[in-house]
Amino acid sequence: MPVSFLFAISSPHSGVVHAGPLTIHMYGVMLLVAIAACIALTGWRWVRWGGDWDLIFRMAVWGVGFGIVGARLYHDLTSWGEVPKTWWGWAAVWQGGLGIWGGILFGVLAGAWVVRGSGQSVRLMLDAVAPGLLLAQGIGRWGNWFNQELFGKPTSLPWKLHIDDAHVPAGYFGYHYFHPTFLYEFIYDVIGVGILLAVDRLFRIRRPALFALYVSYYCLGRFFEELLRIDPAHKYGRLRLNAYVSIVVFILSTAFFIWWQFIREETGTDRPRARPIVPKGPAMAVPKGRVRPSR
Repeated sequence: MPVSFLFAISSPHSGVVHAGPLTIHMYGVMLLVAIAACIALTGWRWVRWGGDWDLIFRMAVWGVGFGIVGARLYHDLTSWGEVPKTWWGWAAVWQGGLGIWGGILFGVLAGAWVVRGSGQSVRLMLDAVAPGLLLAQGIGRWGNWFNQELFGKPTSLPWKLHIDDAHVPAGYFGYHYFHPTFLYEFIYDVIGVGILLAVDRLFRIRRPALFALYVSYYCLGRFFEELLRIDPAHKYGRLRLNAYVSIVVFILSTAFFIWWQFIREETGTDRPRARPIVPKGPAMAVPKGRVRPSR
């Protein structure tokens, strides 16, 4: 950030860093940082609840892989006009274009499959991962800053974002400063992480009500963000497609949270516990007479 932060936020002129023969796409770097943050926070919570890191790592491998595939497919299906016109364009994630809805859906389904196969509670793991997912979404938005994409309407506010002419969408030529929606979502998501952690600590949550609360919280902020954004998107009436998705998912997740947490009769399985995974197979044998005396 420049010293003149109070007057404008500058944008990097390129989202690519060249290090010798290597070409580093900062969008991808921010995705890696976001994934690492999600794994770290989820693992910390899971271990505190009695589980172990092995399950977190195995879940992350499958969840991240399927999440990226789902995010790209959602983008391709809902923003087909933005897909590069090449045979590999549908998979060009390094050029941006990941839909969070598809990423969360595919990633959660893959992770749930791993957790269920391990014999652990899927409902408990959903609540363990909820704050980490929100943190990852906030960090990942910095990739949009490097790519100069997905910003908001023109503005003269002190924290306005400078955008190069090459990245200004049609209809806004002549404007240079826009709402930094990447920063708005980052701040909103980080605050949400604190709220989710506080709610989980202070209240008796019926699993997976915290995950439903995370979905509702994100959808609320995403709706207002969609009202600001001016990147190309399919519109129906006065709203963009993702604004409608936010409304529908918010209603469903909020209704589920209220019913599950406050209306539905509590059962003995509403607050499962994590447990370490005991490896299957014979224990390591120690030859007789080779056991070291205890100290």
